[in-house]
Amino acid sequence: LGVGLTLDPREIPSPLLDRPVPQFELAPVKGRTLGLATGDLRGEVSIVNVFASWCKACRDEHPLWMKISAERIVPLHGLNYKDTQSEAVRWLRERGNPYRLNISDPGGRLGLDLGVTGAPETFVLDAAGVVRMRFQGVLDERVWREEIQPLFASLPGEAPR
Repeated sequence: LGVGLTLDPREIPSPLLDRPVPQFELAPVKGRTLGLATGDLRGEVSIVNVFASWCKACRDEHPLWMKISAERIVPLHGLNYKDTQSEAVRWLRERGNPYRLNISDPGGRLGLDLGVTGAPETFVLDAAGVVRMRFQGVLDERVWREEIQPLFASLPGEAPR
């Protein structure tokens, strides 16, 4: 009980930490040509970012994803969560698309399998497709620099510069 009182209720540990990402295959967001499946997340260290047009916090972190994408720092995949196709397309058209592959999860099934509690959430995967980190909330420059980049540098496989 004493330990429980010291925990941050906003930080819910991921049941997938140090486990392979669940099996899935989802279609791309409308207008994109490639979907994403479990096998696509193997072979290189990568990030899966959960976002939605209805998510105000996603707007705050999106410029950082655009910067990271432009610098080609890491393979970044988007999981459009519980959104409509038209809203997802509008979001990407207006704000830019930082994602290499961008999939639609309108019913939230993959999100449920990943343990997503809301958007934004970010998952760091190693080259074997194993979840090595889950970050809930708005990812900012400090978190990127102090938490995510050092993790990438420590993971075997393709890593950012």
